[in-house]
Amino acid sequence: MSKSLHLLLTATFAAAPAIAAESNDWPGFRGTDGSGIARSGPGPAADLDLDRHLLWKAKIEGRGHSSPVVSDGKVFLTTAIVGDVIPGAGPPEHSFGGQPFRHPQATDGNRHHTMRVIALDAEQGDLLWSHTAYAGRVYDDRHSDSSYASPTPVTDGERVYAYFGSEGVYAYTVDGEPVWENDIGDIKTVGLGVGTSPVLHDGLLIILADEDSGDDSFIVALDAATGEEVWKRGRAVQASWATPVLVEHDGQKQLLTSGYEFVIAYDPADGNELWRATGLQNNAIHIPMTVDDLAVFTSGYPGKIAFAIRLDSRGDLTSHEVPAVEDQPGDGALPDGTAGRSDRPDGSDARVWTYRKGTGYVPSNLLYDGLLYLTNDGGVITCLDARTGEVVYEGGRLPIRGRYSASMVGGGGRILMVNTDGDAALFRAGREHEVLGSFSVGESVWATPAIVGDRLYIRGSEHLFALGSASKEGATATGSRSDAP
Repeated sequence: MSKSLHLLLTATFAAAPAIAAESNDWPGFRGTDGSGIARSGPGPAADLDLDRHLLWKAKIEGRGHSSPVVSDGKVFLTTAIVGDVIPGAGPPEHSFGGQPFRHPQATDGNRHHTMRVIALDAEQGDLLWSHTAYAGRVYDDRHSDSSYASPTPVTDGERVYAYFGSEGVYAYTVDGEPVWENDIGDIKTVGLGVGTSPVLHDGLLIILADEDSGDDSFIVALDAATGEEVWKRGRAVQASWATPVLVEHDGQKQLLTSGYEFVIAYDPADGNELWRATGLQNNAIHIPMTVDDLAVFTSGYPGKIAFAIRLDSRGDLTSHEVPAVEDQPGDGALPDGTAGRSDRPDGSDARVWTYRKGTGYVPSNLLYDGLLYLTNDGGVITCLDARTGEVVYEGGRLPIRGRYSASMVGGGGRILMVNTDGDAALFRAGREHEVLGSFSVGESVWATPAIVGDRLYIRGSEHLFALGSASKEGATATGSRSDAP
């Protein structure tokens, strides 16, 4: 990790579950498969407007950058409420390179915090239930722009699972009955807070916990029914905030994880490594993506990089890789053979392509119908052919400016971006950049939205907004509801 850490931990780093779900559900961060794409339904309307399309908005107490997840007519969220200073409380010591380290924007490790899991009715925005998962002293600081409720919850349709880092993992029925809780240990987060969220696979709840310099980093699988540990593996990877993603290739499930030192694919059933390759050599924040037989990894700080590795790779690829290629002028794409070699049976290279421009610090990128959409922190879009790394277009601009934290999501051939001012824009997915429209929710947005059918759920700094095709006059509920915690 770079010594200059300006991480903005948000739900952008949250989990991507690959689980069975109804076609119109959005059960975890970036949907059912972690792609950020609504695979069914019409997707958000191209002419979305708050005045005409607001169905309801619900007041949410506290601060949370976790995304809304939607299952069977319920919306689940987490939130954190900051309390008073606790005398004598404070974060653990952090160090890098053997030297003490404290991030200048680390804060609030000396206060009382209350962390809640809540459920709302997806149709009308009414509060269904609220539970305090944890209340008390916290183990570590958080980034001043972040929240202690940054990881997105995940649901299998029967239970909802919430992860708050060192403050525990909690399971509830979808009707709000507590099922179990588990303390997986204290996790040093460089004083910036956790961002990775749990992933569900075949009855397992899998959590990635990379910390500080990596001496105590691990990945663990809990029994989703009981919370008991099933397997645990150490990782020589320093602090990261990128959520794993599940994919199946040639009958083998793979759990793809990003990291500074390594990108690693695990067998999610037992935690055994399938392959590893040299990592991003950058802060690991963005979620991995897949297309056909390729895994795509990206990062935007301190350098900019995107690369693809074949999913049929096996073993330790790092021992066969050649030195990294320096940044090149031009379109940023590097051809096959320049990035590294693997021990694949055919002797081909580990990295199929590498591109060194276009990526931002916080927001994850989007891979949609074979095209990879990269965004920088100002929302300028670069489009690549995800199979080859070739540039399709660069410099795609939106009618709104500002800083971006929330990740892109898409559906119905349209892609949505929302900046931290709450201004949103839609553009068409395709080989030419075409802006379709823009609107604003009127308050700051850091969390990645959710798409269910033609409905869009956007979490702002104060409210959860539901937008859809119904007009205000035909909506089931409008205005601001104040009964959510």
